[in-house]
Amino acid sequence: MIQLNPNFIRHIESELPPHLSLTDFIDYCNKPLRKSIRVNTLKISTTKFVEIMTQAGWTLSAIPWCDDGFWIEGNDDIQLGNAIEHIQGLFYIQEASSMLPPTALFAHNNQPEVVLDVASAPGSKTTQIAALMNNNGLLVANEYSASRVKVLHANISRMGASHTAITHFDGRVFGEYLFESFDAILLDAPCGGEGTVRKDPLALKNWDIADVTAIAETQKDLIESAFLALKPGGSLVYSTCTLSQIENQQICHHLQHTYPDAVEFVSLNHLFTGADKACTEEGFLHVWPQLFDSEGFFVAKIRKTTSVERNTKVPKLQKNFPFSIAGQKQQTELRSYFKDTFSIELPQDDIIMIRDDEYWLFPSLFMDFIGKMRFQRIGLKLADAMKKGFKAKHEAIIALTSTTHTHRTIELVASQAQDFLMGRDIDTQSFDDISQQALAIMPQGEMLVSYHGAVLGVVKHLGHRLKNNLPRDLVRDKVNLSL
Repeated sequence: MIQLNPNFIRHIESELPPHLSLTDFIDYCNKPLRKSIRVNTLKISTTKFVEIMTQAGWTLSAIPWCDDGFWIEGNDDIQLGNAIEHIQGLFYIQEASSMLPPTALFAHNNQPEVVLDVASAPGSKTTQIAALMNNNGLLVANEYSASRVKVLHANISRMGASHTAITHFDGRVFGEYLFESFDAILLDAPCGGEGTVRKDPLALKNWDIADVTAIAETQKDLIESAFLALKPGGSLVYSTCTLSQIENQQICHHLQHTYPDAVEFVSLNHLFTGADKACTEEGFLHVWPQLFDSEGFFVAKIRKTTSVERNTKVPKLQKNFPFSIAGQKQQTELRSYFKDTFSIELPQDDIIMIRDDEYWLFPSLFMDFIGKMRFQRIGLKLADAMKKGFKAKHEAIIALTSTTHTHRTIELVASQAQDFLMGRDIDTQSFDDISQQALAIMPQGEMLVSYHGAVLGVVKHLGHRLKNNLPRDLVRDKVNLSL
């Protein structure tokens, strides 16, 4: 049973639209939140995923505002986090309402090349944006909390997102350091979390209007900074998982008041069928739990119609960038290693960089950002240089083979995939006759294993067994079979 603070009840009753009732709001807050997932189209098509998981006994119901989002119904025994398909990054466990902001950002034929996600962790919306960008362009993912940066990177890697750069800053710095640098920005702002009560019954136990007012001041600073970092003509989506207008509509109106000649509200009235039920007069989405049987959420889309004045001096470029472009011979040798060993063609448009004995693949659009800000992690770590040759990194293999099935790959059955993810070697005698014949003619050494056609990682073919090369920090104690 949820615990709704009486002060919150009085406050929210005054803000409910006239066509909605407080009784329905409270009733829906007391209902369990439906399980929902988003298919990762960087690794598998939505059609194929639905076909596979339906055969496994999952009942999937389409989420109207996300082509790749589904509610899961009819099987309370599904442990999503331990499913093979989750571990290998075929889907992300994501609340349905939180799929709205990236959808809104890319609506109206918006295809931005350079995108900023101001508050990224744990990575649900970041990886959704990466999929909508189809691993092109550049996605800067920022996270203020140091403890959550590692989680963010782990999810980016698991989902095979390649064209990212991670930063660790207070979001209020972007307007200063990266002024008018982004085609699109998502600011999913830190908030009071009033819409999350269905998964956290105690979320509103100690609700206080003073806390709401205080956090709104931070949100004003964040939206101003994001707007400054946005290019003229670009789009900013401001979202929260809270319900009070103080943290939602009023923040957007504050921005409009601050930059009256440059702010245009873009209506989301037709974002999906039924969106008008949640739209405000400005065209913002104010999603109440009873409208779509979801978490409460707020989404506003804002267009920057013209350039604005920079309110700080241009920061000095930072020195001592630790990477340099790899030499032509090094690039040729590295490309040959990936092609000969894994049948992977490294992208020609991206930039191969070197730091000590490490090789990295940077998105080409990142080069304009060198020296402007400190980055925690950029692109993909491709390989380490060894005494003889190279050693490929797991994150590169996962991202660069997301939709590619090569002749240096062997498909596993469910039990073998389970063994691999639990760090075990695979006996070649456990394959069927056709796969054994294929393995017999493959050169021994490094190769790839896959499941559902998506690569799981690297093994070393030793003839009688496939030696597991999964990084130790990714080995799981429990992996559930879906089929």
